[in-house]
Amino acid sequence: MVATTSLAGRLLVATPGLEDPNFRRTVVLVLRHDDDGALGVVLNRPLAVSTGEVLPAWESAVSPPETLFQGGPVGLDGALGVVTLTPSADGPIVDRLVGPFGLVDLDADPDDGLPGITGVRVFVGHSGWEAGQLEGEIAVGGWYVLPAEPGDLVDPEPGTLWRRVLRRQGGALAIVSTFPEDPSLN
Repeated sequence: MVATTSLAGRLLVATPGLEDPNFRRTVVLVLRHDDDGALGVVLNRPLAVSTGEVLPAWESAVSPPETLFQGGPVGLDGALGVVTLTPSADGPIVDRLVGPFGLVDLDADPDDGLPGITGVRVFVGHSGWEAGQLEGEIAVGGWYVLPAEPGDLVDPEPGTLWRRVLRRQGGALAIVSTFPEDPSLN
């Protein structure tokens, strides 16, 4: 299957029926999506590891909470610095991806200045899909594809992001936001 419309810059919000423990009730920001597949990061899985423990230079640069986030089940031996940018952001350590989102070089020194960067989050690992895989998961009802807001990346309360993203859509998705974690206990 060929990606006809890029989902880069959009959110994938897990439907209540998505049971994969890697993605249950997650909100994923799609960073790249083309005919070769897709790459994104899970926005609502903070880890109990401070950024300073792993990347001391970046401790004061990241947005609260100042922890690492598990970006997904792929590449857990690496980290991605994802940022929100102003329209005029430019610099040698930043690579704009789509809209207000970009990557920052975590090997660089943040004290050299981060002009135009309005938020920073560090992800351990990422989420990845082969060509056509994500489109198949969407077609069978695994994901809602929704607009992203710049604040979603650096939301200070990631634990409630899934419910809040659904609620702000209104209508039926606002109702879905109230579904219990385990419907059998209802």
